[in-house]
Amino acid sequence: MAATELGQALRRWRDRVSPDAAGLPSGGQRRAAGLRREELALLAGISVDYVTRLEQGRAVNPSVQVVEALARALRLSGDEREYLFRLAELVPPGPDVVPGYLSPSVQRLLDRLVDTPVGVSDAAMNLLVANPMYAALMGDPSGLRGFERNGVWRNFTGWPTRVRHTPEEHRAFEVGLVAELRATHAHYPADRQLQRLIAELRTKSERFAELWDEGVVGRLEASRKTIEHPQVGLLTLDCDLLRVDGNDLHILVYSAEPGTEAAEKLQLISVLGTQSLVGQG
Repeated sequence: MAATELGQALRRWRDRVSPDAAGLPSGGQRRAAGLRREELALLAGISVDYVTRLEQGRAVNPSVQVVEALARALRLSGDEREYLFRLAELVPPGPDVVPGYLSPSVQRLLDRLVDTPVGVSDAAMNLLVANPMYAALMGDPSGLRGFERNGVWRNFTGWPTRVRHTPEEHRAFEVGLVAELRATHAHYPADRQLQRLIAELRTKSERFAELWDEGVVGRLEASRKTIEHPQVGLLTLDCDLLRVDGNDLHILVYSAEPGTEAAEKLQLISVLGTQSLVGQG
């Protein structure tokens, strides 16, 4: 592997991404205008030590998942992403694997929605990117690893959530999650990570196994969600699911009608919640 070339490319791309562009605070003494190693590690969901070893050529076998996460964090174009995969002696995931690439146009959209809670997931409902407002509203996801970043996994394995469903809403939501995952599996039957997710969910959750065996089909639909925020209390927001067909991405957007109590609470969250966050990629 061209370890030196890989390290140089990572450093070069890191230097050109400003903290502001990545949704991170830019205060304090900085030797360069770009991202620090610890900031890139946070955005990519890997350790600072691993970023250091990659840049120094001491880590020579990054996984496809790590390279994809670095491409997203560094806001690489399609050609740059392919170049990064070649430097890592990997082949970019093919059409039989759930895509996790954010195109520049999707990234620009996220950059413009800084005052709106937005999360981007792949077709298997793995959270790829969450902006600071999403983290302030729903809880900081930067520490989640592996299947912990998967929405189906979290909902069927008892992870805490700020969303408050009625029993009927919860049942419908469960059906929607399983139906959406089934459709994704049908589209990407050779994706091994997706196969492992489904197999482990069947083992971990009787409810998931029951719904999976029932063969439920369909899609998750837009809805209104009631969220219990630790600082502002309950607020009910519109939750729209936007689909990017070319990259098979799901963009989850929370909003409130202007002038409502929910809008005032969302504005308060933007002031209170993001002050203590380092930010999301």
